[in-house]
Amino acid sequence: MLARGGAAPTLVDREAEPGDALCGGFLGWRTVERLRDLGLDPPALGAQPVERLVLFGPGKPLETRLPRRGWGLSRKALDTRLRALAVEAGADLAIDTVREIDGLLVTGRDKVWRAESLFLASGKHDVRGCARPRNSRDPALGLRLRLRPSRGLARRLAGRIELHLFELAYGGIVLHEDGTANLCLAVRKSLLAQHGGEPHALLAALAGRHPHLALRLEPGWTEARVDTVGAVPYGWSTGETIAGRFRLGDQAAVIPSLAGEGIDIALASGVGAARAWLVGGPEAAPAFQAGLHRQLRGPMEWAGNAWRLAERPALARPALAAARLAPSLLTRLIEATRIA
Repeated sequence: MLARGGAAPTLVDREAEPGDALCGGFLGWRTVERLRDLGLDPPALGAQPVERLVLFGPGKPLETRLPRRGWGLSRKALDTRLRALAVEAGADLAIDTVREIDGLLVTGRDKVWRAESLFLASGKHDVRGCARPRNSRDPALGLRLRLRPSRGLARRLAGRIELHLFELAYGGIVLHEDGTANLCLAVRKSLLAQHGGEPHALLAALAGRHPHLALRLEPGWTEARVDTVGAVPYGWSTGETIAGRFRLGDQAAVIPSLAGEGIDIALASGVGAARAWLVGGPEAAPAFQAGLHRQLRGPMEWAGNAWRLAERPALARPALAAARLAPSLLTRLIEATRIA
């Protein structure tokens, strides 16, 4: 957006080739609209269509149609194409690891960057000098297991995204373009500690108590690596910044991942920040940040309430029972967690 608007942006990335980020494998319908506006069509990259949501928690599974079609696409495929579009538009790509930020001064491993404006988009990972507060006594950790392709997995997950609810944790599963499935969990630190801090031991214990999850963990799953990210400040957001510094995505607001809206916040905030800068320059940052914060307040509150229900089966049981009687309640919740 910046390059197409006549700016001369530099994209600083620590990876020479985009990797497969832990979260963000589901694209909602509004996300797809934003991507198409940028010139990226997820189905053209092999994205898997998602028409239904299935909830596994207390009682019978609950299934509902999504308001509109979503898609399953790996972050590697998405980020690779997005970065290529940025370079094609005229952005300069620099490979460096940013170690610290002081105002608009960015210290990398290889170079010190003196920016007129800074668009901070480091995802769930903080950079020294711009750390987000972490006040929870029992913080949430992110775990991801990539399930290898199989006929059984493809059959069970075709056209759907699943949410599995556990005590002090929940997990989402969706198919990706290469036939693998992304199993991403938000787990309280205390629950992982009960299993010696070992993600594989925790997953095995959850599978032992939850047959539907066990069916997704096919033979050989223990050989796969479990990726982790620590102390994710779910529910945090900010409307404050300094002139010239625009906070994007998880660096602006960390919506609970069960909403499936993290990528949309990243895209909407990036597009919005670019538009604000092209009109008002560095001085537009504080007003942009405050406006984004107000815009996200409702979806963040609804997603936070859903998260608190999801990780407490005693609370989730009556909520799911109500949703079975009135499926429109779940559809309304899904809509309430979307951003405009």
